Amino acid sequence: MANVKLGPLGAEPELPEMMQMFQSSVHKFAKDILRPIGQKLDRMTPEQVIAPDSPYWEARAKFLELGVSLDAMSELTAFEQTKMFCILYEEMGWGDSGLAISFAAAILPAYLSMMFKNDYLRSITPDDVLGCWAITEPDHGSDTLDPNRMMFHPDGQYGRPNCVATIKGDEVTLNGQKSSWVSNGTIAKVCILYCAADVGNGPDTKNGCVLVFPLDTKGISRGKPLDKLGQRALNQGEIFFDNVKLSKKNILAGPDTYHDALYAIHTLANGLMGAVFTGVARAAFEMALDYAHERKQGGVPIIRHQSVAYRLFHMFRKTEAARALTHRVVHYNMSSPQPALHAAMTSKVTGTQTAFEVASDALQIFGGNGLTREYPVEKLLRDARASMIEDGCNEVLSLKGGFHLIDHDKL
Repeated sequence: MANVKLGPLGAEPELPEMMQMFQSSVHKFAKDILRPIGQKLDRMTPEQVIAPDSPYWEARAKFLELGVSLDAMSELTAFEQTKMFCILYEEMGWGDSGLAISFAAAILPAYLSMMFKNDYLRSITPDDVLGCWAITEPDHGSDTLDPNRMMFHPDGQYGRPNCVATIKGDEVTLNGQKSSWVSNGTIAKVCILYCAADVGNGPDTKNGCVLVFPLDTKGISRGKPLDKLGQRALNQGEIFFDNVKLSKKNILAGPDTYHDALYAIHTLANGLMGAVFTGVARAAFEMALDYAHERKQGGVPIIRHQSVAYRLFHMFRKTEAARALTHRVVHYNMSSPQPALHAAMTSKVTGTQTAFEVASDALQIFGGNGLTREYPVEKLLRDARASMIEDGCNEVLSLKGGFHLIDHDKL
């Protein structure tokens, strides 16, 4: 009976030659640059990670050399966009999820500006400028996903927002802060900001606004970089706004289109997270599979033990399922007139939960060695654990996704 060896993306049908070349190129980048640099950054303090001489900037420069352009991607068919998007972020997640998320967050101001066909904002967000996405606040985390109060508790009170954009005439004034979880927050050059809007009747937490602007604008300051358990290569930190004056030209979406912009960025981000953490699951599975062939107990490689073979099969199964779901969801959302946020949420929740479960099983196969920093599997477990809170905690995404399943014609 043939022992079929699958390709680098598992049970994926053969890709067109262009995509095979792209996958090979990105995988080499992930293997030679992202993984070793990510492991170095994991051992550094948050201040060292962003220092001018940090290897982070080498990884960033090498990523830009890949030439992955938003304008070029937009010219591809929906199928080609899907595959290139999923391949890119799975391979980068396989290399280092913290760096993958950093480089993904970097393009969000540009991506949304392009999606909303705003030529001025696109002009101030070139692909090579490091961007960030500021949405969560000290008092408002995953509840920012629910401005229409779809799943809000009837006794709940949102309270005052921590960041407000006051729109008056042709001027926007920003005051307040965004929380320490802003990805690239202390190093980004441009920002896409989601916040409450005040058009004369006080802050509206249901119909906010989205702004894109340079972070060297007067009145903006940053907090210190966050020290955290996982994804330590990903810089995160607070941004403060003290009477920051912007033009109305910096508004990407006003109160009338705020929900559309929130829906759009979360649909994109959830699909992206599914791809990145499918890559983390794959990395953990591959490490465990290799180790199970090398490590001997009872006189045989441990893969000969039934419990290890059984565990590895289910790690493989979960990774394949996460990849298939992510490709399916991203393709749907890139080819449909109206993307489905709840479908994207299935990708994020499945990909991140799979990454955590597979990394945990990988550590079990490594045994005591898996607990040491000499082996990379413990880092994968920490990185994966962080992902289940990131971009909306999985519990809130599941609740929000469940409410999106309601068919009002049946009520």
